[in-house]
Amino acid sequence: MNRERLTDSYFVAPQIEVEDIKKIADAGFVKIICNRPDEEVPSDLHSHVMKMAADAVGIEFEILPLTHFTMNPENITKQFEMVAQANGPVLAYCASGTRCTIIWALSEAGKTEADDIIRTAMKAGYDIEAMRPALR
Repeated sequence: MNRERLTDSYFVAPQIEVEDIKKIADAGFVKIICNRPDEEVPSDLHSHVMKMAADAVGIEFEILPLTHFTMNPENITKQFEMVAQANGPVLAYCASGTRCTIIWALSEAGKTEADDIIRTAMKAGYDIEAMRPALR
């Protein structure tokens, strides 16, 4: 399972599988955030199935499906309230990790220089240069 660090407490990943959840917990993550809408995945990867698997191994599981239309200030706030409430590192996943990276970048806009946000994302493998105007 690939995962990329954006901060000490926030990591992003492409789609995970049920069998990855125990490995995620064993790696020290305390919470998983699913940013992928159920409509994009087969039924065996729906968020309620993943949540049951997370509950079985004792890792918190939050669901906040993100699309182009739901990447809004309210959901940015929700995402990072979930991260702030965790007592350890959080792994957010979507199809490729890009949405999880974009929501992080938007949460940093106005607090962190655009160059630093873009560089951090690039180090994690996500090219968000096109977002520069929104990050200023």
